Amino acid sequence: MLTNILIKNYILIDELEQDFSKGLNIITGETGAGKSILINAIDIAFGAKAGKEVIKTGAEKAFIELTILNEKQNISPIFEKYGIDDNGEEIILSREISQTGSRSRVNGCLVNQEFLKLLREMFLDIHSQHQAYTFLQPKYHILLLDSYIKNPLLEVYKKDFEEYKNLLSELDRLNNASQKTEEQMDFLKFQVEEIEGANIVSPTEDEELNNELAVLENAEKLKELTGSSHWSLAGDDGSILDALYEIKSSLSKASGMDNSLETSESELIEIIDSVKALSSSLNDYSSSMENDTARIDEVQERLFLLDKLKRKYGGSLEKVVKTGINLRRELEGIEFSTQNIEELEQKIILAENDLNEKALRISEERKRQGCILSKLIVEKLEKLELPKVKFEIGFDKTELSPNGVDKVEFLISTNVSENLKPLAKVASGGEISRVMLAIKAIFAQADNIDTVIFDEIDTGISGRTSQSVAEEVKELSNFMQIIMITHQAIIASKSDRHFYVKKTQGDTTKVNIYVLEGENKLMGIAELASGEITEESMQFAKTLIQV
Repeated sequence: MLTNILIKNYILIDELEQDFSKGLNIITGETGAGKSILINAIDIAFGAKAGKEVIKTGAEKAFIELTILNEKQNISPIFEKYGIDDNGEEIILSREISQTGSRSRVNGCLVNQEFLKLLREMFLDIHSQHQAYTFLQPKYHILLLDSYIKNPLLEVYKKDFEEYKNLLSELDRLNNASQKTEEQMDFLKFQVEEIEGANIVSPTEDEELNNELAVLENAEKLKELTGSSHWSLAGDDGSILDALYEIKSSLSKASGMDNSLETSESELIEIIDSVKALSSSLNDYSSSMENDTARIDEVQERLFLLDKLKRKYGGSLEKVVKTGINLRRELEGIEFSTQNIEELEQKIILAENDLNEKALRISEERKRQGCILSKLIVEKLEKLELPKVKFEIGFDKTELSPNGVDKVEFLISTNVSENLKPLAKVASGGEISRVMLAIKAIFAQADNIDTVIFDEIDTGISGRTSQSVAEEVKELSNFMQIIMITHQAIIASKSDRHFYVKKTQGDTTKVNIYVLEGENKLMGIAELASGEITEESMQFAKTLIQV
């Protein structure tokens, strides 16, 4: 249940904070006053699309925060899965819309659209005029029926059907591959053999060979440089080692006179050992350097081959290797396609038989539950001043689809002399509103939804029908919180809390929302009833509230 909304810098609202009550919350106001702004703000907080145009002119960002009291749903496992702080029964949902995007938080933790969708499914259902026309389209009827039934087998079927489609796609791929010509196969074999025959050691083999070639081509110079360096370090008289030994001799004498110089002497010994090791290493390197023309030719030939492969297959050895793997797979797919196709066709037959069996069970359950739902809808519609109404859920068989083998359509007759016809072709505006109210009333209770919002569902009705709708909405509000925009005084009189929306035009346009209580509520209902506040309309308002 929504207990509070806080709005800042949203469309025409500077700042607004409003509490909602249990039961029936009614919103009224003149046409164009901005009644839907509040509903839209709730919708956006729960993840509806919102661009920067909702930010009030002159502001940097808009902010909407909802406080939700959770008394029905076990939300802890979902909160734990998404790493959201669990604050007990109270949930704080907020959304900030800036010039560059928006961010949503639940209990202060950032959340994504997937989480908001889950939260919305548990706590909120918004019914608008636009949604009513959406419901008229037959393609949505099977979704409505399934949302009422909640058959767990349907989810299993949908997963199996997706795998079945993947098998069909794979069969298409293999069939296409099997149609390759012998010439194409020969070319594939040539490419695979060319790449695999190169026996590429690693993706960096070319870099390593280039380094080796640079060494081989400069062998004589390297031999000369490292050899002379060795002689300078440890060669004949006058080498660096000779000088270091003389220094060591001097330090040895000095340390005999001052033992504090022993550390310096030890450090010099380490230096001498390092110089000897370096000299030996340079000597070994110099001795190993040979002008190996055969190896130069071998490396150059290898690099030529690798460069050719890189030019043909991707620009780097890594891409050459990947291309070789893909070509090998394609070749194997062709070579073994006949066997694979036969095996795959058998899998598809088994999968199709299993899907048909599941689809049949789903269809039988739909038809059984469809009869129950039809009776419930008829009972609701009879209470909503459609006493001669007939309502059925029609079924036609189709090929296997993500929803099974059923084509579902809602059929209705509102006159005793008329046969059942598709809902979209029969119902008037007022009848559509009542059908949708009946469906919502049944579904909302089945879904255990906390809050249902009706945005001008009373369009096209009056008189006794308005009274019936008012009674149905009031009865529904005993099970859940209802927030409803209405132009009907009879419906407004049933409210547990009455909000009045007023737009003011000064230097700027502003929307304000007031809670009507006592005498103000009477005046609001009186104005709804007659368009003005008179003694007669006030008396009528009192009569409505007392009923």
